[in-house]
Amino acid sequence: MRTSLNIDVNKWPDLWQAAYRVIEQEVVPTKLQAWIQPLEMAGVEESASGMRVQLVAANKFTADWVRDNYRQVLESAFTRATGAKCEVAISFKEAGQDSANEAGEAGQVNSSYQPPIEDPLDRSIEVSSNTDSGSGQFNDRGRRQSDSKLDNRYIFNNFVVGASNQFAHASCVAVAENPARQYNPLFLFGPPGLGKTHLLHAIGNHLLMRNPNARVAYLSAEGFVNDLIDSLQHKKMPQFRTKYRDSYDMILIDDIQFLAGKKSSEEEFFHTFNALHGSKRQIVVSSDRPPKEIEGLEERIRTRFEWGLIADIAPPEIETRIAILKAKAERDDIYLPDDVATFLATHIKSNVRELEGVLIRLQAQASLTGAEISLEMAKHELKTAIPEEGSHFTAEAIQAAVVKHFRIRVQDLKSMNRSRNIAMPRQIAMYLMRKYTSMGYKEIGAYFGGKDHSTILYGCAQIEKKLESDSQIRDAVEAIQNLL
Repeated sequence: MRTSLNIDVNKWPDLWQAAYRVIEQEVVPTKLQAWIQPLEMAGVEESASGMRVQLVAANKFTADWVRDNYRQVLESAFTRATGAKCEVAISFKEAGQDSANEAGEAGQVNSSYQPPIEDPLDRSIEVSSNTDSGSGQFNDRGRRQSDSKLDNRYIFNNFVVGASNQFAHASCVAVAENPARQYNPLFLFGPPGLGKTHLLHAIGNHLLMRNPNARVAYLSAEGFVNDLIDSLQHKKMPQFRTKYRDSYDMILIDDIQFLAGKKSSEEEFFHTFNALHGSKRQIVVSSDRPPKEIEGLEERIRTRFEWGLIADIAPPEIETRIAILKAKAERDDIYLPDDVATFLATHIKSNVRELEGVLIRLQAQASLTGAEISLEMAKHELKTAIPEEGSHFTAEAIQAAVVKHFRIRVQDLKSMNRSRNIAMPRQIAMYLMRKYTSMGYKEIGAYFGGKDHSTILYGCAQIEKKLESDSQIRDAVEAIQNLL
């Protein structure tokens, strides 16, 4: 039978094993590991219609999810295993306490690390009036860690869920509700701009709303590397190790693929991971690809990522893209006709960040002209931002257009020069190659003097973020697209 590394199915009751053999033929391995394997069988009793099987989940969220999504599969599996009609009841345990719901008493469940929880009536939390229930600021008593670097705009309540990200979202909620219980580490992967960073922040914000004394850190892998370099230079490695290994209950690290090939950074991260995991503290990381596809990553780190749950985020389907646009418009009080939302969602298919950026640009145009957003405006004003179907450019053509616009040389793009007047055009060229060609990061790197994939990924991510807020970058990208 397929199992995770942490669960020995052979120790289950015979009936549960037999039913599981049926279930694993119908449910993909990642979802088996996430939702079915953690269930415990509490007992079986006769009912008026046949048999009643009692299963216990680790928490209410998991119980509700399994009940809504897998109850029919479970009942069918137990029916086939017993030869009698079976009804499945799913209860839950929380914080090691018996929970009385539909299955009644279900025995003791082991509880691992949990950050300290104060009585919600006795904690002092200051929530600003313009935030919703998923974000807030805390005073010293119910403190949000000053170095957590969490953005309270990113919460579960404003994350648009669709088929492409449903599993990742549910996994993140489960981790935020019960850190270090089941899915440790949690590894999120998917292309840039699909919401991985949003979910990382949402996990931290949700945990801090539930447990204000929890110690949470959000950082990028690049930030980890830079902190390490600074500590080495100033001979502060003991402080560095104490900070990352002893100071937090949960660490959220974005773009973990940036560590690949950096031996000293990988060494420190390896020992940091072991310290956190060994003391039952939660680790959540994101990447643009699954662990096995991160070139240059040490095998011992790769295998540790595979200890936990791996959840992918795919480009959203058109219904989700439309929902994202409408949610953004409602949040920012933007008038967005349905035909414009459909038009934008039809043409921008793979990047949520770009989709929202286009809406911001439309609103800016509407404000400047005093006109309402319309389909004609969208087509006219955004023709340079939305490529025509079948648009395809060569790497050489993109480089030529970039150097022409910035009045530099192709050799400058390929050089080691890191001054802003060279680095920014170089990143724009990387971004456009990724957007308009089918090349991967490694192939693109060959056009820039052999730079590695993490450098290309970082450059593309930087331009994507700046397109939302930096009008000079946005104008430069559009001018280069016009040249193409």
